[in-house]
Amino acid sequence: MGTPSRAPNVELRPEDIEVVAPNFKRRLSGVTATIQRLVPLQARSIGIVALGLGLGQRVPRISFLTLLRLVTKPKRRPFRVWHARRNTEMLAGIVLRDVFRFPLRIVFTSASQRRHTRYTRSLIARVDAVISTSTATAGYLERPSTVVMHGIDTDLFRPAADASETWDATGLPGKIGIGCFGRIRHQKGTDVFVDAMIRVLPRFPEATAVIFGRATEKHMGFEHELKQKVRAAGLQDRILFPGEVNVDEIAVWYRRLGLFIAPQRWEGFGLTPLEAMASGVPVIATTVGAFPELVIDDETGKLVPPGNVEAMAAAAEALLGDPDYRAELGRAARRHIEANFTLEREAISVTAVYEALWRQS
Repeated sequence: MGTPSRAPNVELRPEDIEVVAPNFKRRLSGVTATIQRLVPLQARSIGIVALGLGLGQRVPRISFLTLLRLVTKPKRRPFRVWHARRNTEMLAGIVLRDVFRFPLRIVFTSASQRRHTRYTRSLIARVDAVISTSTATAGYLERPSTVVMHGIDTDLFRPAADASETWDATGLPGKIGIGCFGRIRHQKGTDVFVDAMIRVLPRFPEATAVIFGRATEKHMGFEHELKQKVRAAGLQDRILFPGEVNVDEIAVWYRRLGLFIAPQRWEGFGLTPLEAMASGVPVIATTVGAFPELVIDDETGKLVPPGNVEAMAAAAEALLGDPDYRAELGRAARRHIEANFTLEREAISVTAVYEALWRQS
């Protein structure tokens, strides 16, 4: 898969840089997280660097000043690949290639689950290859694409190893944890989760629901209304809002759960079902975004219509009421991730798109 293996933290000379992955957004986002996960893996076999803001120490990178030195071809390739994941990054690659004549070919990854704007379509028409993060995403494009679904770090997201990683270790009420992780807002379906738990928890006194995430200022009123609804139901000790935690902590919380619910009304891709399944936890997910391509109904979890409180509550009751079935789904979920959604598989598939461009040249 490309050039010989190298340590990802070794700074590359300009002539050895074969791929640039720009990240023009400082705030942590799904794109930033993808670059942080993939680039160090890809750097083991090709000369890839990131360019931009908000990246961790493990990510090999170059400065914008070094970018100006990439006006000549790399040593081992006919051109460099500029892998954009946002409109601004596509535009920058097009300007570098077509105006300043940098030896570039542009790859764009699309995660959108809706028709692109005219502006975005005009940019996509000028790139050299497109990657879609799901077949649903590919259906919204007006040109062929290669489907490469996101992968998961199966060492970080794994089943519980001992009693210290079980629900009992949390000190929270009950014996079974039900999780919902992500931003607290209407689009994410947090209210559907709360309404379903208000119906389910009285029937299962051993279960406790936790909502990890935060509401931005615009959605604080929405969060406040949910907490009021929980208090009115008398479940404030069993439907909890612990706030936001970092990725290492959230991995431990997945392992402590007995059930994970992804209640989104809309989603571009959504990694949380993969993270839960990698942790050996069955998932109830709505039929939005890539979720129907991630969760196998009645095999690794259950799929329900978005916004349907009754269906979500019924699915939760079916799993909570049958511990053996829930455990069986959890084991199948882990096997499903190991076979289809590893981070290494994603890195190899993305790099194969670059290799195809270089071969065509």
